[in-house]
Amino acid sequence: MKPWLEVCRAAAEDIRQVLEDLPTRSEREPVLATGVGGDETTAIDAAAERAVVARLEQLHSEGYEFLLVSEELGMQAFGESETRVVVDPIDGSVNAKRGLRHFCLSVGVSDGPAMGDVVFGYVYDFVSGEEWTATRGGGAQLDGKPLGAVPPKDKVELLVLEGTLSTSIAESAEALAGYAQRFRVMGSLALSLCQLAAGRVDAVCSLRDARAVDIAAAQLVVRECGIPIAFADAAPWEVAPLDVAPRSLVVAAPTEELRDRLAEILVM
Repeated sequence: MKPWLEVCRAAAEDIRQVLEDLPTRSEREPVLATGVGGDETTAIDAAAERAVVARLEQLHSEGYEFLLVSEELGMQAFGESETRVVVDPIDGSVNAKRGLRHFCLSVGVSDGPAMGDVVFGYVYDFVSGEEWTATRGGGAQLDGKPLGAVPPKDKVELLVLEGTLSTSIAESAEALAGYAQRFRVMGSLALSLCQLAAGRVDAVCSLRDARAVDIAAAQLVVRECGIPIAFADAAPWEVAPLDVAPRSLVVAAPTEELRDRLAEILVM
């Protein structure tokens, strides 16, 4: 995990300072540009990314080499290395800019170009202060304590919908009503996957195509808890590229049967 855990924690503190420096919607919400990932880059997105990049530049100056994959900047090389650092400085940025209390820092580190190569995941909830970490083959932790003892229910009570416009919810809700008793819409795919890993919700799906920056870290947390996750209608999970391109709808559930059923509903 070294030096990545220390770098991620330092970046989280830097972003926390950014949030304090930009405390209101009027300061956080102005659109500055369009990010490489296609979404609008707001003032809070840009400031948070600058904070993370500064930490990574410092790490590079200490001799570490890697390829940065970031929602706003795209792909930027810091030397030549197979290591990729996949960053979403604020996952749930709509919540962050509006002052809603559900958003996080997401950092995934890989030793190759694909999702299956992710070896370390870090998700930090700026509101609760919860820190989610995972290492490939080493399990997942919440605030340093092992996850997985309390699994999601194998009869889906709470299904979290992410990537949600009102139109996409309207189009999917009737078909999903037979799958889950209740819906939750939280506004951060990374955090929703972490809540699934903790057994707080029972399934998660995105209603728009997800990108590696959204999920690289949290998917490792989920997988290290033995929870099946997949793209609804794309290539196998392990080979999905770690880049900024939208890939497919994401589905995750306690069993492969429930995951596959969720995927079938979404692609009907």
